Amino acid sequence: MTDKIYDIVIIGGGPGGIGCAIEASSHKLGEILLIEKTDNHSNTIRKFYKDNKRVDKDYKGQVSVLQGNVDFFDGTKETTLDYFDNLLDSDKIDSLFNTEVEKMIRVGDFLEVHTSNGIIKTRNAAITIGKMGKPNKPSYKIPPSIRSQVNFNLDKCSSNEKVLVVGGGNSAAEYAYDLADQNNNVTMVYRKETFSRLNETNEEILTKYDGQEKLRLRMNTDIESLENEAGKVKVNFNDGFSVLYDRVIYAIGGTTPVDFLKACGVDVDESDKPIFDKHHETTAKCVYVAGDIAMKSGGSIAIALNHGYHIVNNIIRKRGQIFSHTEIVASIEDN
Repeated sequence: MTDKIYDIVIIGGGPGGIGCAIEASSHKLGEILLIEKTDNHSNTIRKFYKDNKRVDKDYKGQVSVLQGNVDFFDGTKETTLDYFDNLLDSDKIDSLFNTEVEKMIRVGDFLEVHTSNGIIKTRNAAITIGKMGKPNKPSYKIPPSIRSQVNFNLDKCSSNEKVLVVGGGNSAAEYAYDLADQNNNVTMVYRKETFSRLNETNEEILTKYDGQEKLRLRMNTDIESLENEAGKVKVNFNDGFSVLYDRVIYAIGGTTPVDFLKACGVDVDESDKPIFDKHHETTAKCVYVAGDIAMKSGGSIAIALNHGYHIVNNIIRKRGQIFSHTEIVASIEDN
């Protein structure tokens, strides 16, 4: 699609990708390309954050000191998107939207990035895709007649509905109490007896809301199946009870795109997580990971931005080593 050879191709337009792009531009790394499969950057924020949702630099207690050139600050969904817009508009960064990356292979000194629009050559690549782009789905069937009432984010939610939120993580908790604040009748169901993945703030809010009967916690309960009953979602629980809901929201995490990582030559561990070193370089030479895919638990925009700082600095460090080696060889030849 082009004869240009990029110094870094960034796959994914979320905070990790934006952090890589801005750091690369600030350090004058060279030719930079940001590839995003949707029609704009920050798709997870656009799709999974409700309007005016608060966005904190220190996400739920994950205190992070920003190390790079992005001065991220507390705000809302809208101010965060505006800020990222301004960053990308003001820097010399090429971008390709609505473009899927299929695989990546090394050919000599370069990486060939195979996309839905052709092949791109680069010296380095950063995989910064999130996991929520591929949300986990239940093993049982969702009947087609009620699929519009079974969601994986808050896009179609309103108020005055009877809603079941499925999951036990931070996203599920935030969905549950956000919906409760919108005058919905909310139940949150979790298959275990106690929460094990919630941060302290979310657990406190859930306990408070449950105690005030603003929402109901249904613990140690799983779902066996869903049915359509008179246009409602009939949820059949494993304790023998069945309840009708206007809407069911699943927040049961996302899946690491293992097949894609392998197609890029990246090895994964026994938990299907990418293997990478302290500089975020994977087992595939000059291929890095950043953002949610490189975190044990996602959510922190500040941490994702810092990943970009470490990646670009490592590329610069390696370039310096190569340059020094070249100088040494030239000196030997002169003598």
